[in-house]
Amino acid sequence: MGAYRIELTPDDNGTLLVTSADFPELTTFGEDETDAGLRASMAIEEAIAARIAAGDDLPIPSGFVTVGKPYVLLRAQTELKVSLYRTLRQLGVTRAELARRLGWHREQVDRLFRLDHASRLDQIEAAFEALGFRLDLSNALSRTDAA
Repeated sequence: MGAYRIELTPDDNGTLLVTSADFPELTTFGEDETDAGLRASMAIEEAIAARIAAGDDLPIPSGFVTVGKPYVLLRAQTELKVSLYRTLRQLGVTRAELARRLGWHREQVDRLFRLDHASRLDQIEAAFEALGFRLDLSNALSRTDAA
């Protein structure tokens, strides 16, 4: 799992301007580093959701977690949905074809790609299996500074 790097630039009004080389369309701000990180996380998810809705490619994270460098990690469900979206595109499988393989209605499949929808893990697993993959989270945990 990579991290989307962000740039924090002090603005002339005491806030921090947030941008990201991975998402040129992203611009937000924060009152301090914590606020800027939270807003960056939400803005990156919005940028990903917009790209998925448009059927566009998603950038591969440009970096790994580096001490002293600001970054955003995706929420677990977002990470799974991004992985499913990339897998579908790499295989050249349409959502309609995925729905056929699963025996689901198209809207059920479409919800798997909506970041604002809380999909059930068993549904995400079933979608990966329909594409010939098994979801393996055995190495997905990483320690946070709060531990």
